[in-house]
Amino acid sequence: MKLTALLATAAALFLAAPASAEIVESAADHFEVKQVVTVEAPVQQVWETLRAPQKWWSKDHTYSDDAANLYLDSQATGCFCEKLADKGSVEHAHIIYIQPPRMIRLDGALGPLQAEAVKGTLTFKVDPGERGATTLTMTYLVAGYMRAGGEKLAPQVDEVLALQVLNLKAAAEAAPPPPPEKAGR
Repeated sequence: MKLTALLATAAALFLAAPASAEIVESAADHFEVKQVVTVEAPVQQVWETLRAPQKWWSKDHTYSDDAANLYLDSQATGCFCEKLADKGSVEHAHIIYIQPPRMIRLDGALGPLQAEAVKGTLTFKVDPGERGATTLTMTYLVAGYMRAGGEKLAPQVDEVLALQVLNLKAAAEAAPPPPPEKAGR
């Protein structure tokens, strides 16, 4: 990770409250990380932002160095993918469960985990919070053969995903509110 990205991550983690991050469990062959953050925006606004990773995923954690190349096809089997130069592409994960506007679960080994013999399950849960806020919970479970060991990779993955969750929070809070729903819908 670039030094500037590492410093930005550290600053974002320090300044982002209320939030909690934890390595739930780790061992040589698996780990689970969890991030919980309060987003000062309604559920629908958080959901719409979540569905647009190009608006919040860090460019430092893309293959193309440009988050604008990311997209999410928001249906079962839909791709969280990235366009690359010369018509190349990469699948970061694909959707295995989606229940708008409450939960999305993806199957994928993110980033350098793609080169390992692992299965990763990434879940974003969006719940109504207090006073119009939203509670966003992200969990990532990874299991399989990891040459470096899950206990060594878990802190690094937790740090990267913490940055993504904080970016999502900031993007959702900065987004204009969704239009009001029409009566009878």
